[in-house]
Parts: sequence; structure tokens; C-alpha cells
Amino acid sequence: MKYMVIMRATDETWASYENVDFTGIIDAMGRFNDEMIQAGVLVAAEGLDDAAKGVVVDYSAEPPVVTDGPYGETKELFGGFWILDVSSQEEAVEWAKRAPLAGPGSKAEIRRVTSIDELPQDNEWIRKERAWREATGQL
Repeated sequence: MKYMVIMRATDETWASYENVDFTGIIDAMGRFNDEMIQAGVLVAAEGLDDAAKGVVVDYSAEPPVVTDGPYGETKELFGGFWILDVSSQEEAVEWAKRAPLAGPGSKAEIRRVTSIDELPQDNEWIRKERAWREATGQL
């Protein structure tokens, strides 16, 4: 089963990192990622750029409205993620507990990634996506 471990942080979290050596952060993340690679559980991992450089597409209007970041509410921002292929949510939790994330407001959210196998296989679009995934080596 695949699980996404989502790095979440608050404005307070980001402020606590202002005086931290970025090389130390990269080294800690590198060691953690390497542990997951060696264990064979890491599928993907990415960090995200500053939310102030992003945009928000709001679908509550027609046509959708695009606004510059940051988001209207910045209590918690999505800062990056890992995708792990593990046997259970409990195993994903154990990996998340080892992540080098610390500081006020720093959290990880863990969500199972649904499989294409769980979707209606007789649907034309699911068949097309399955064919694309097979052609690109994703299945």
C-alpha cells in the first residue's frame, strides 16, 4: 500500500527555521531519505517552494478565479511530501515519526494513496489511464 506523508508547517514553524543552517536541514533530510531508500519504501519525495510564490485557483466562481499566494488562511501550509510503499498505516506512521521535522507547529499528515485498481475498471477513462501507466512503466 502507498501512503503520502505530507509535511505541514505553520508561520511559527517557518519563523523558527530562519536562523537554522540550511546545510544541516539538507543533511538530515538526506540521511532520512537514504534510510527509506535502503529499506525499499521510498517511492517519491519533493519539497515545495514558498507559498507566497504560488497561486490559488478558486473553483467557487465561474470561471475559476486565480489569486496570487499565499493562501488566504496560512495556519498550516503543505510544505512537501514523501510517498512510501509500506505494508500498513502503522508502518507509515513509524517512518513519519523518524522524519527530521521539529519545531512549533510542525506536523506530518499521513493519507493512503488509492490505487487505480480500486476504481471502476469498466470506465473508459480508467482504462486509458491504466494503459498510459503501463506504457510508462508505472504499473
